[in-house]
Amino acid sequence: MKEDLLKIGHRGAKGHVTENTLASIQKAMDLDVDGLEIDIHRCKTGELVVFHDFTLDRLSNGQGDITNFTLSELKALKLKGAYEIPTLVEVLDLVHDKCLLNIELKGIDTVDGVAKIIEAYVNTKRWTYKNILVSSFQHNLLATLRERNQEVPLGILTETNLKEAIDVAKELKATAIHPDFTMLTKENVAQIKAEGYKVYAWTVNEYKDIERMVHYKVDGIISDFPDRI
Repeated sequence: MKEDLLKIGHRGAKGHVTENTLASIQKAMDLDVDGLEIDIHRCKTGELVVFHDFTLDRLSNGQGDITNFTLSELKALKLKGAYEIPTLVEVLDLVHDKCLLNIELKGIDTVDGVAKIIEAYVNTKRWTYKNILVSSFQHNLLATLRERNQEVPLGILTETNLKEAIDVAKELKATAIHPDFTMLTKENVAQIKAEGYKVYAWTVNEYKDIERMVHYKVDGIISDFPDRI
């Protein structure tokens, strides 16, 4: 890996093990990642669960909106490979501040719970804010989180408009811009970095695309196959 380029596992090590499971996260850590990206929803009973889709249909033997299920009901489901849906707390306990954890807010009611858990882990579990990054396409969620906590590092996700992402980053005092890698050129990466933001490109899986991102000097690559970086 190029020095100072972060190798970030997408939903754990999605290319190797079922995404967003503890096994996938452990696999990514075994591959010596610098960071992990996971997705968060709030279930019916209020707990934060690690799952990408808004519905259960694609990855599990359940059907319907994830927010309509209690934690015990979600835990009874099986994901592909016979894994279970983990909670954010379980992931934090597994990672144990060993690498960067990028928490992407998916569900709309996730901000308060994420803020409380992050604050608790920083205050009582020896986590540090330098190993936490909260991102979202829903910039209003990040704005709400910023109002509550001035210290949590924020990442602005975009797949359509880099200028808008930079403007939002300025407003929210964000740390990073997270663009779809196909948006990037050497010039606009340099521009984003000149504005003072890290550039974490997603989701970069092919060797030729990884090489291009390295050439563009992005700060981090989010990949289903972090071992390719």
